[in-house]
Amino acid sequence: MNDIDQNRAVVARLYEGFATGDMPMILSILEPGIIWTEAEGFPYAGTYEGADAVVAGVFVRLATEWEGYQAIPERYVAEGDTVVALGHYSGRYLQTKKRFRAPFVHVWTVSAGKLVRFVQHTDTAVVQSALDPA
Repeated sequence: MNDIDQNRAVVARLYEGFATGDMPMILSILEPGIIWTEAEGFPYAGTYEGADAVVAGVFVRLATEWEGYQAIPERYVAEGDTVVALGHYSGRYLQTKKRFRAPFVHVWTVSAGKLVRFVQHTDTAVVQSALDPA
């Protein structure tokens, strides 16, 4: 397996971990100093530095504020140390009971088998509609 295929496999394994809730596996492939950027307009917008910050600022909130929240990749595009995952989010926001489905593009940087950078692109208006109590 070449480096590009290995990088793609690391990213695919992360989404498998999300799907099964395997937090130890997820944490094993996140670089402790990962730089994680959630899109402006997304509920958890901002840049988180370090795996602990990502867990507290993103993962815990997704697990406690949503029901059935999923990030499902449908396709990967890889070149060098960059892997792009194209897919969709879905879930139900517990506070409003509203469901949503929105496309995403995730840009990952992989180094030595670890995820070192994440940048999220999504239709934040669709996500925000689930948070709107009206």
